[in-house]
Amino acid sequence: MNDFSIPMALVDYIPVVLFAVASFILLSDLYGKMTKGAYALFAAGLIDVAIAGALKATWKLLYASGACNFEALDAMFFPVQSIGFLLAGIGILLMLVKKNGEAKLLAVAPPVFSGTFVFVGLMVAGLGIMDAVLSILAAKLKKPLFIAIFALSFVCSLCMGYLSSQNFAEAAMNWITEGVNVVGQGAFLAGVILLHKNGLPTIELSKGEEA
Repeated sequence: MNDFSIPMALVDYIPVVLFAVASFILLSDLYGKMTKGAYALFAAGLIDVAIAGALKATWKLLYASGACNFEALDAMFFPVQSIGFLLAGIGILLMLVKKNGEAKLLAVAPPVFSGTFVFVGLMVAGLGIMDAVLSILAAKLKKPLFIAIFALSFVCSLCMGYLSSQNFAEAAMNWITEGVNVVGQGAFLAGVILLHKNGLPTIELSKGEEA
């Protein structure tokens, strides 16, 4: 039996909101810097991640309030969020990849779905790609200190991957996980805001990087 409380469930919405705000800023700043296909992948991935997080938080709220145990909302979290991160990562990476005037699609082998470990791997890979590309953009804007912020975001995502294998039935583990998630998404949002204020909307990509 899960040891959830209503305050715990409400706190779970915080990283969702932080990520959603960061996503909105990125979608606005990077519009026009990607091909339609790459932008569609990026947008779809970010939307998937936000929806998955919101539904998981809603499951906790329903469970904690005693309304019901809507198991589907919990079960879909890892598949939807991990694939969302992967799509977003591929989409933003395509922005830096161009060959003969056309976006070069990356060869991605079909993932083997064998439990949550696969989904955690996809989630970490997708977020890692996004953090790496945003770090490259920070370097181009001559703001190397911003890279540390995205590095913190990625480290938190690695911690989330580890924590996902622990016993979530304990309240303490849930609070720790939510704390790490809030810090990670808060760092991601802070980095995005700093990029936005320091030239991301007007950054010019070279021909070899613009797609």
